[in-house]
Amino acid sequence: MTQPVEIKCVVNGKPVTGSCEPRTLLADFLRENLNLTGTHVGCEHGVCGVCSVAVNGHAVRSCLMLAAQAHGAEITTIEGIARNGQFHPVQKAFHENHALQCGFCTPGMLAVSIDFLSTNASPTEEETREALSAVICRCTGYQNIVKAVMAAAAEMRGETVRSDESELAHV
Repeated sequence: MTQPVEIKCVVNGKPVTGSCEPRTLLADFLRENLNLTGTHVGCEHGVCGVCSVAVNGHAVRSCLMLAAQAHGAEITTIEGIARNGQFHPVQKAFHENHALQCGFCTPGMLAVSIDFLSTNASPTEEETREALSAVICRCTGYQNIVKAVMAAAAEMRGETVRSDESELAHV
């Protein structure tokens, strides 16, 4: 029998200490050990991206990362994106632009979108679509998700976006 490994990290701004088997995936550690069930698991092969969370500020597929690799890391899950009761601009834009349907991909989509906008404050629609291709959404067709990310980018740049201005030129 394999000895459990101890993991110390910061999850959603709070220090966490836990233990698990060395082969435990980060997605499973978050869901089962920390009861953070907002991290969804889809394909379990790293293809769909719905399990994406932020590790040290960058989106990673938590179904491909061992929990032990997160030792010492700062992790943000869907439960930790909002701060002080306020939605992150991307969450707000998803809500305002009806960028979700079933919600299964939403946690991963938010993690990827926030990471993308941290490196590209003024993305084009094409760049946004390319970034969002990291997460498979089977419900929306991506139009409102792209619209939401573009609106969030504008808000994060300090621009005021009216709902009629956030419409995409084409769908």
